[in-house]
Amino acid sequence: MEVGKTLFLLGLFLALLGLLLLYFPKLFAWFGHLPGDIRVEREGLRVYIPLTSALVLSLLLSLLFNLLSALRR
Repeated sequence: MEVGKTLFLLGLFLALLGLLLLYFPKLFAWFGHLPGDIRVEREGLRVYIPLTSALVLSLLLSLLFNLLSALRR
């Protein structure tokens, strides 16, 4: 039963995130535009490598999951 509850909460989180992106697209406009993110734009070629954005996102998710884990105990 624990797996079902986890999947339900994950689905709810993804649905809420989708609604945020749909109705507030500028909320995540920073992603991919931070210093340290690699952008190469040439004629016929676009490459985006969001290194710093991925690190920030990883840090935020780690903090969130650690907080949820602490609250769960």
